[in-house]
Amino acid sequence: MKYYTSGFFSLIAIALFINSAFAQKVDKIKSQIDALASEIEPTVIEWRHHIHQYPELSNREFKTAAYIAEKLKSFGLEVQTGIAHTGVVGILKGGKPGPVIGLRADIDALPVTERVPLEWASKEVAEYNDQKVGVMHACGHDTHTSILLGTAKVLSEMKDEIKGTVKFIFQPAEEGAPEGEEGGAELMVKEGVLKNPDVEVIFGLHIWSTLETGKIGYKPEGTMAAANSFNIKVKGKQTHGSRPWAGVDPVVTAAMIVNGLQTTVSRQAELTQDPAVVTVGAIHGGVRSNIIPEEVEMIGTIRTFDEGMREKIFKDIERTATMIASSQGATAEVGINKGYPVTFNDPELTKMMVPSLEATAGKENVILQNAITGAEDFSFYQKEVPGLFFFLGGMPKGMDPKEAYPHHTPDFFVTDDSLILGIRSFCALVFDYADKVK
Repeated sequence: MKYYTSGFFSLIAIALFINSAFAQKVDKIKSQIDALASEIEPTVIEWRHHIHQYPELSNREFKTAAYIAEKLKSFGLEVQTGIAHTGVVGILKGGKPGPVIGLRADIDALPVTERVPLEWASKEVAEYNDQKVGVMHACGHDTHTSILLGTAKVLSEMKDEIKGTVKFIFQPAEEGAPEGEEGGAELMVKEGVLKNPDVEVIFGLHIWSTLETGKIGYKPEGTMAAANSFNIKVKGKQTHGSRPWAGVDPVVTAAMIVNGLQTTVSRQAELTQDPAVVTVGAIHGGVRSNIIPEEVEMIGTIRTFDEGMREKIFKDIERTATMIASSQGATAEVGINKGYPVTFNDPELTKMMVPSLEATAGKENVILQNAITGAEDFSFYQKEVPGLFFFLGGMPKGMDPKEAYPHHTPDFFVTDDSLILGIRSFCALVFDYADKVK
């Protein structure tokens, strides 16, 4: 009996020793990440300011791509360029066997003229839809890019400790490719960005202007909406504005369709299952006050979180528009593009990796949040491999979220203070995932 008892306690002692050694190793890795991230923080801020000051529109990120490739090469990474037009990929092979992990940042800017009074504010101008427009990183992609560059720099310094391979994916055209062009995550996937070596899992983040810096938000499963745009052409019969009975008025018909489309959500979608949005964003038709035109065109967006509801709303929109038009003696042609799928966080992966975010930011700073009706083409990667997409606070500490300007506006602003937590979070996810799937 004494022999068995002694053996049992010996096993416990060995297990405790192994656990202690592993914990010490984890603490050492975390300390090394924190030290390296702090060391390069000023440089990463400089990168962010440069990228912000010289933004480029979707599929036109030529200088941005060259800037990224130059940095990655200086870190000693294998670099691939020209993926999906202007995409850049850096590959870091660790010193130990393990999984292939993808990290993604988007690099394009928006046709918005900046109003934020910064020394490094954008003054760039480009052409968009045949118009001269200001160009601005009004959705924080400059922070995403600099964070991923910083992560690549830190991990390249810790290469020998890394299990497996890390793919740093710098993606163009997240905001949508120009009319008539392919682009973004969908084209990156099509051109094999997740292959050779094959990515096992992918992580991405998005800065958020109404979430305080130092905090992280996440949601399992559907975290951002599927997005589809629609186009409806209402065709009537042109006539003089003083004699509407002599024609068919597509303007009035379009107004009735706008009201009718609201019922596709409020009266026809099962909103206890998931939220949905149908918005008409623009209506064009007519040239004079006294001419009832022949045609009116409207465009809008659809946001959903459930594939079945998405398909149902498509059908409801087409039926509503065509039937209302028919009731007025007009016709309606409905077109719906395929858009972006739901940004879907794999529930098992999310459960596995949230503790890593909590250990990095502090458990009290990692928030389970509601779904967001904005859309993200990170969803195309998640259709191929398990992925986790989370939100990084960018609002200055102590600021009222109601006073923070939203994304896609001229006054959008996020603080440099958010960058270091993004780097530490990405690094922690790489090391912790490799340890957990060994």
